[in-house]
Amino acid sequence: MLTGKQKRYLRSQAHHLTPIFQVGKGGVNEHLIKHIQEAIETRELIKVSVLQNCEEDRHEVAEELSSGAGAELVQVIGSTIVLYKESQDHKQIVLP
Repeated sequence: MLTGKQKRYLRSQAHHLTPIFQVGKGGVNEHLIKHIQEAIETRELIKVSVLQNCEEDRHEVAEELSSGAGAELVQVIGSTIVLYKESQDHKQIVLP
């Protein structure tokens, strides 16, 4: 569980990132979650964009992705979701 200070730090780090995944009409599926798990292991911090044609609520999508990938939900802002998971092999981010 992340503290408020850690979430603030991660939000500042994620500000300059571009979303690398998009959730569209198909919604969240196992294939998407598998790719997010792989990406988050190497990057630790990722952004996911929720497209307008997605039928699910963006907060529900964020919960599904974070629980499915075993990651922490840092922020949902607009249609962008920020996820963090500490990497086992590629540790880059040191939390305050």
